[in-house]
Parts: sequence; C-alpha cells; structure tokens
Amino acid sequence: MRLIRLMLLAFLTTASLFAHADDEAAVKRLTELLNQAQTITARFSQLSLDGSGTQLQETAGELALKRPGLFRWHTDQPMEQLLVSDGKQVWLYDPDLEQVTIQSLDQRLTHTPALLLSGDVSQIRENFEITFKEGGSVVDFILKPKAKDTLFDSLRLSFRNGVLNDMQLIDSIGQRTNILFMSVKMNQPLDDKQFRFDIPEGADVIQE
Repeated sequence: MRLIRLMLLAFLTTASLFAHADDEAAVKRLTELLNQAQTITARFSQLSLDGSGTQLQETAGELALKRPGLFRWHTDQPMEQLLVSDGKQVWLYDPDLEQVTIQSLDQRLTHTPALLLSGDVSQIRENFEITFKEGGSVVDFILKPKAKDTLFDSLRLSFRNGVLNDMQLIDSIGQRTNILFMSVKMNQPLDDKQFRFDIPEGADVIQE
C-alpha cells in the first residue's frame, strides 16, 4: 500500500559535462517534454530500497496515462494490484483480498506525482523547486517539494531522446522507489473506458 500511495503522489546520465540551469529554465524544459505526450503507454519495473540500500520489494507491470489526470497502473502477479483514476477519484483494487479502496484524487502534485505525467503541468512551478542537467540524449530533472506535508523529499525524472525513461522518489527516511519505463509509446489513441473501474461482484469496498 505504501508503494501505491507513493505512486499516487505519481536517472541516468551519459555525458561528462552538464548544463546546470535555474528554476525558470528547468520549468520551461520540463513543461516542453511533458506537453509533447498527451497519452503514454509503457511497461515498467519498480524497485523499492530502504535507507541502507536493502531491497524491500520488486514488481513489474504496465501503465496507461492520458491528459488531463487519467491513469491506469496495473502491477503483475504475484503482487497484483490495479490503480485507476478518472481524474476525479481513484480506485485501488487488490484481487487477492477482493478489496476495492475508493478515494478522491488529491490534485496536489506533491501528493500525486502521477499527475506530473498526466495532469496540469502549469502547476509545476507552484509545487516544486526544479533543477536539471542535460547531456547528450539524456535530461534529468530534480524536483523538491516547496510544501512540508509531502510524502517524498525529492523526485527525479529522466527523459532519453525526449521520451520518459525513469523516475525515482526518496522519502524522509531515505527509502527509495525506482521505476524504469520500457516500450514507451506516446500519443496513441486511448479509450477513456480503461480509466473507469467497475467494482467486481462480491468485492469489499472501502470509501475514504
């Protein structure tokens, strides 16, 4: 559940010389890269490490994102979970527990990093201090929340050749969640039906 909540919240370098930029330039560059993808589909692998670097959990799955604010995040078995948002509310379905948790989508980017990839990018400047470094085909962004009541201390977002590559979140106790995106496709037609969830018959429902 902790990893899912971090995703609700939702870096590689190859050159020896990097251009360090101020916040204004970083916001402009990140906005350009995010705005070029109105939809994203991808496979992902996710690795969670504690503060000492010990592996806590490793999962994989697939995702679909569509602006504004729609996302579907499916984690494969044996730890299968499905996270779906229609931009207003979020469904978290655990097939093993036959349980569905429903809650309103927190529109704050510092609580919902997934909205960085699918939401209103105009809010980035209000929520984060941003720096970036660019070398060759890779651009890395470091986002640090301006607010204190956040679920992570820093977020790193990487693009390779203009395409989303990976993300890392670090929380206040040093736990890291690393997510690598693979087979990324942008601006493919996506049916809005996949961003709605029909509660399975017999499932327990928790409304938050």
